[in-house]
Amino acid sequence: MAKKRPQTKAGKQQLKDGEIPVVGAREPCPCGSGRRYKACHGRAAAQAVTELVQRPFEGLAGECDWVALRELVPAATAALTLKGGLPEGVPSVTLATVLPMAWPALRRDDGSVLLALQNDTSSGDLSRDLADTLSRALEAEPGSPVAARRVPADGPRLQDLLDTEAPFEPVVHSGFEFWVPDSENATAEVSASLERANEAAIPTALLSGVDAAYWCETPEKNHLRWVMPHAEEELLDALARLHAAGESSLGEDTRLVGSFRAHGLMVPVWDLPSAMGAEDCEKPAAAFAERLAKALAADAPLTAEERRARGGLTNRQVTLS
Repeated sequence: MAKKRPQTKAGKQQLKDGEIPVVGAREPCPCGSGRRYKACHGRAAAQAVTELVQRPFEGLAGECDWVALRELVPAATAALTLKGGLPEGVPSVTLATVLPMAWPALRRDDGSVLLALQNDTSSGDLSRDLADTLSRALEAEPGSPVAARRVPADGPRLQDLLDTEAPFEPVVHSGFEFWVPDSENATAEVSASLERANEAAIPTALLSGVDAAYWCETPEKNHLRWVMPHAEEELLDALARLHAAGESSLGEDTRLVGSFRAHGLMVPVWDLPSAMGAEDCEKPAAAFAERLAKALAADAPLTAEERRARGGLTNRQVTLS
């Protein structure tokens, strides 16, 4: 005969969902139900991990820049504006690409908060993961980092915590000195992490004349990586029209080489000559934006040449997230 499942004792205290720790899938669930964790509270946790939100930053001001700072930019910060204003004792909240020792967030000695964007997350909703980290950072003791954790599936998202009408204005840095107000007096551990990060950072700059276009310098050639808000199919059609017409470049010795997919948006990428700096990209990028707007407005079917160009662009896409 099959063994009877052990019954939960009537007097045993039941834990609330928010208090249930994570245990092994085959272990008894800590809630006291008598079932294995994977068949009880672990089921909701697993579902939260596997459900992927394609555009986690949709609805936030500067969605394209959020994507760029998450995937493309080594060192950058942006001031965040909370709904209802800052809590008492928190003078500012700042988004950062990364923080020392890969901390998800840091509450500084003065009470200000730094929130890291490029950390690994526990669920398929990056916005919810970041909102959970931000909420805990706002309540953390000054001078302490915030650890990673599994995020509740019904927790708030960034769109619930941030003022979506406030401007989002990234500041790109040449290094990570923004980690500490006084880098000369930083601990040895933070100083070592700062040195490693600075050595690995690729020089990057944000163009001022168009939105979410980031120039970067590499040893062999430079690149422009431009996060665009348009729907992928429409953008591919427009780029194909320009490419077939010989109008997809940014000038002499430049070439549209493909694109990234990142968090539901497309990021066209151009190869640039090593001598072409960020300032040299401003006028060509503004001119391209005008050509792209016209191509996006076109509604005629693609020609055979344009379809071939579209196929080539599609084959040169790389998905980052």
